[in-house]
Amino acid sequence: MKIYLAVPRGFCAGVTRAVGIVEAALRKFGAPVYVRHEVVHNRFVVDGLRERGAVFIEDLSEVPDGSVLIFSAHGVPESVRNEAKSRPLRVFDATCPLVTRVHAEVRACSRRDESVIMIGHAGHPEVEGTLGQYSSEKGVIRLVGTAADAETVEIPSPEGLHYVTQTTLSVTETNGIIEILKRRFPGIEGPYKDDICYATQNRQDAVRKIAAKVGVFLVVGSKNSSNSNRLRELATSMGCKAYLIDSAADIDGTWFWDVSAVGITAGASAPDLIVDGVVRRVAELTGGKVEEAGGVPETRSHFDLPRELQEQG
Repeated sequence: MKIYLAVPRGFCAGVTRAVGIVEAALRKFGAPVYVRHEVVHNRFVVDGLRERGAVFIEDLSEVPDGSVLIFSAHGVPESVRNEAKSRPLRVFDATCPLVTRVHAEVRACSRRDESVIMIGHAGHPEVEGTLGQYSSEKGVIRLVGTAADAETVEIPSPEGLHYVTQTTLSVTETNGIIEILKRRFPGIEGPYKDDICYATQNRQDAVRKIAAKVGVFLVVGSKNSSNSNRLRELATSMGCKAYLIDSAADIDGTWFWDVSAVGITAGASAPDLIVDGVVRRVAELTGGKVEEAGGVPETRSHFDLPRELQEQG
């Protein structure tokens, strides 16, 4: 039995920054600290912060005046940001800088009264935050989630049309949707740089390289994690039996019967501690030897915290 551990895997720079902002705010201001939506989509991370005094809310009416408020890594609509500004709150923005870049693209189109098609999953907080950046009354913003949506979406005035994407999508599926949009709207323009974040792409690339060698792929991540679900779907599409698990406790030993190799990766919001536990459990059940495989470690390990929360000395 061989156990291939994907490189890269687990926490990305945006998640590290978001979790670091909540931890630093708790140290500096004490509990409670309010966070709009789960700061990242991982049950163990959220539960750990909740135990230390983070309060996760969906509506700013739940936040008392004078409190510390943090926006999650997924970003928020401009209306939420404006509501927070109108209140006596100390606000810190943990939005991933790569999501902030997409927000800027949408606001620029809105200012020019140019329409936008966003490729993403309805109901995801990152999508809601990005859609909420658009305010033009002359143009429109439309959400496209599938190839079928791309074939039917209607834009009243497609001149100056742009597209943006959710940062945690499947690269392959998104490229297929973009091809349809370019066929239907030949003048459509995309971002100057791909919106799907480098961490998402790197983790998907590692799965592609490993999937051909294994019969089972374990993806460590919570069920509401978009990028983790895309990793599981990718492994499945390449012929593996793929399972999305929160921790080693979810592992079923029968998964490894008649299998000569196992792949393990982790979504961008899964902590190393949980991944290490999964690796140990698989090794115990299979007697397999662990080997890192896939790509190369990411050179960007962090984004800076807000200046007020940076440790002094």
